Amino acid sequence: MKKIKVSLESVREEIESFYDYKKWHFLTLNGLALADNRMEVQWIFSKYEALDEVVVYYAEIEYTDIIPSIADMIPSAIISQREIVDMFGVKVDGSEKGLYLDEDSIQRPLSGCAI
Repeated sequence: MKKIKVSLESVREEIESFYDYKKWHFLTLNGLALADNRMEVQWIFSKYEALDEVVVYYAEIEYTDIIPSIADMIPSAIISQREIVDMFGVKVDGSEKGLYLDEDSIQRPLSGCAI
C-alpha cells in the first residue's frame, strides 16, 4: 500500500493527475477519528488486475473543514461522500446528510466527538 499525504486544497488536483479509470478503481472515501477533535480522510484506490496494489490519498482535518468533492471526476464517490457526512458529521461539497441515518439515529456515530 502506498499512502500519500495531501492538503484539502490540493487533493482534487492530486487525484485528477493520478486517476485513470481504465487502471484504477475508486474503492471508498474513508474516515478515521484522531485525537484532539481531528480526523483523517482517506481516498482509497486499487489497481485493476493487481491483487495488492492500493493507493491511499489522505488529509488530516478539523471536523469544521469542508472536504472537496471528487464526484464530478468519479461519480460513484457520491455514495462514500454522503456516508462520511452521516458517520462523521463533516461537510463535503455537494453531499447531503441523510443517506444512512434516520432523524432519530445517533448523529456522528464515528466522530468520537461530543455532539
